[in-house]
Amino acid sequence: MSDSMHRWEISAFGLDNLQLATRPLPTPAYGEVLVKVDAVSLNYRDTQVVENGMTATLAFPFTPASDMAGTVVAIGPGVTRFAVGDKVISTYITNWIDGNPQTWAQMPTQGGPIQGMLAQYVATPADWCVRAPNNLTPVQASTLPIAALTAWMALIELGHLHAGQTVVVQGTGGVSLFAVQLAAASGAKVIVTSSSDEKIAQAIALGATHGINRTTNPDWHTAVLALTDGRGADHVLEMAGGDNLGRSLQAVVPGGRVSIIGLLESDELRTPIMPLLGSRASIVAVAVGPRRALEDLVRMIEHHGITPVIDATYGFDQVPEAFAHLNRGAFGKVVVDLAL
Repeated sequence: MSDSMHRWEISAFGLDNLQLATRPLPTPAYGEVLVKVDAVSLNYRDTQVVENGMTATLAFPFTPASDMAGTVVAIGPGVTRFAVGDKVISTYITNWIDGNPQTWAQMPTQGGPIQGMLAQYVATPADWCVRAPNNLTPVQASTLPIAALTAWMALIELGHLHAGQTVVVQGTGGVSLFAVQLAAASGAKVIVTSSSDEKIAQAIALGATHGINRTTNPDWHTAVLALTDGRGADHVLEMAGGDNLGRSLQAVVPGGRVSIIGLLESDELRTPIMPLLGSRASIVAVAVGPRRALEDLVRMIEHHGITPVIDATYGFDQVPEAFAHLNRGAFGKVVVDLAL
């Protein structure tokens, strides 16, 4: 093993400032593991952190990206959770093992403000890692920490989804497609909204029951009501924000659940008060989840043989191209494969 490595850095905000740098190989401290990074999955959040910090204060030079799958190659003193050779994935919110967090200030997130994963090696606390699923490649496993866990928290952990219920999933990004797969595996009916008939067909192949083109059906909530015989969906995953929340409230069954996950169209939520009161719906914000929930998710992934949807993979020298693909829009996940 060399005493140096490469990692991607920015010295100032902006994707144009991404540069590949050579740095000393890190040494794992007490409680840490040294992980050879095999794959890094990109999230829309990573773009925002690189462009403006996304409310986090960054220490430059800064290495972006939070989601990693890799192999433990060395362990520091006091580590008992892993051994050399173990396959691991990262967690996103540090120090959140289980339960409800007492304060977010004590649990900073990886990939901003904590240094991220776009490096050949990372030294990280063992408590911030989880064993990777046995049935997934590193490229596939790297997609779980944010996108899959967010879908899991919304539907299973917090939403208590069960067979026979109906879920509306908006869009076909990483969180949305994991939601389709998890809901279908739970025996739920899944309605997908998208602006692309081709993507709707792909989502149905993954387990969705119906699709609604929201370009040709801008009042997509009426189509949901028609598909559910006027009842509405038990659960809606709200991905757009803005005025779309009002349509989500009209699409959900009285007393149902709307999970706020994305703000792709607006950073605000807008709705008249009467539709909200009339819906009697629970509106719940979902912000990923604790390590224990990620471990539960890994077990479900293994049990059901769920395979993450990868839209494209890029080599470690193609990180700018990978970000460009992500920002154009992807069906599923965009991943940097360090083996390429």
